[in-house]
Amino acid sequence: MYAVEMIGITKRFGDFTANNKVNLLVEKGEIHCLLGENGAGKTTLMNVLFGLYKPEEGTVRINGKTVENHSSRNAFHLGLGMVHQHFMLVDALTIWENVIIGNELGKFTINEKESIHAVQALADQYNFDLDVTQKVSELSVGKKQRVEILKTLYRGANIIILDEPTAVLSPPEVLQLLDILRDMKSEGKTIVFITHKLNEIKVVADHVTVLRAGESVETCAVADKSVTDLANMMVGHEVSFDQKREDQVPGEVVLSLRNVRLLPNAQNTVSFDIRAGEIVGIAGVEDNGQQQLEEMIMGFTKCKEGSIVLLGDDITKWNTKKRCAKGIGYIPSDRLKRAILSGFSIVDNYLLGSQFSAEYVSHGLIKKKHLLERTKALMKSFDVRAVDENQSIGSLSGGNQQKMVLSRAVAKGADFVIACQPVRGLDIGAIQYIHEILLDLRRQGKAILLISAELTDIRKLSDRIAVLYKGEVLALKKNEDYTTEAIGLLMAGQKE
Repeated sequence: MYAVEMIGITKRFGDFTANNKVNLLVEKGEIHCLLGENGAGKTTLMNVLFGLYKPEEGTVRINGKTVENHSSRNAFHLGLGMVHQHFMLVDALTIWENVIIGNELGKFTINEKESIHAVQALADQYNFDLDVTQKVSELSVGKKQRVEILKTLYRGANIIILDEPTAVLSPPEVLQLLDILRDMKSEGKTIVFITHKLNEIKVVADHVTVLRAGESVETCAVADKSVTDLANMMVGHEVSFDQKREDQVPGEVVLSLRNVRLLPNAQNTVSFDIRAGEIVGIAGVEDNGQQQLEEMIMGFTKCKEGSIVLLGDDITKWNTKKRCAKGIGYIPSDRLKRAILSGFSIVDNYLLGSQFSAEYVSHGLIKKKHLLERTKALMKSFDVRAVDENQSIGSLSGGNQQKMVLSRAVAKGADFVIACQPVRGLDIGAIQYIHEILLDLRRQGKAILLISAELTDIRKLSDRIAVLYKGEVLALKKNEDYTTEAIGLLMAGQKE
């Protein structure tokens, strides 16, 4: 029996067709993956399933019954739950308070004791490893993800939609989440999840449906396909995994950190150089000082101990604007917080960071024609897919938002680029494309600091790798001097 049947779903936004006669059939009690490139229409289709969007055409059936006048309100009554890409949690509240919002226990007042017991029992049932009295602000990204899933389970969801659930997780957290999905499946839950990570599909999914350019092109058993098969199905052509980093001799030192203390309780300070024409990768489980390193280099957080030198100038006490003007291209780990204004158009977002630049502004007035021409050229060159440059950037897929941010940083021609989680949430085609851009910057003699939770990216792109643990560099060596296993042990805190 099918838990979900979506037949001939068409969803348009003005002249743009996000879904065109899409079919999706999900068997009861299975893990079903929805695969496709950024902008293929996956999230739109799931928003239709959850009742957030009303389709122009098509039929939705849940457990064999056609859904009429579908909305997110009756989605809960139908046993649907959805965990979105961006968490919808109140940091100031505890886990249990976040979970029960809108579904509180108690006749006239909230029964705190009973609520805590009920939420904790549910968390324990699925091995979530959560203390539900803890505040959400104190949680890691992975545990916040579990709280979102816990919210759907608490409301009695039997069909759970997960939109890019592993995009912001570290490798150990990914493994933990996949175990949780298996536990949920064994309890009879039906899971539909969007991911770009092909290895995850092979490990945990039963069936996969591929969307391409807003249309469903194939549904098949995952066991029948290889990772290469899945990649080719997704992009519609042969995918090459043979990108190589050519040997080259690095030039002069571009960025230098000396005795910088990333975390207050770190046993040692951090010192390293990045030279022209090399990529230095930072490997490590998240929350081990990567964010502090990013923020100190950019000037968001004060460097209270040690120094940062860029192109011969001590920039330790400089503000962010002055640092960027000196020659920093910045791809932040959190694009929503640091890189884009969701309600603004794409063309307006291309202006961000350059609103004082003579290239775009003259006598206090924006050179609109030049800005528009530059925006169109960058969108075409970096394959940023949108209706046009006036579309709200918040309405783009996460991958297209990321390509826009990357293109803006690269276009500045900076001598030093700090790339933080540059491929987070991207499909295989976009990942290959961004890898090539970073390697091309390296060929041009740019110095690049790569901070990524994806160890495969670190190994593929980096000339040297620094392993970060609790704010300390446990090892800094040439890429070829490590084994992947050795890096994994260092990431867990085991010194050489």
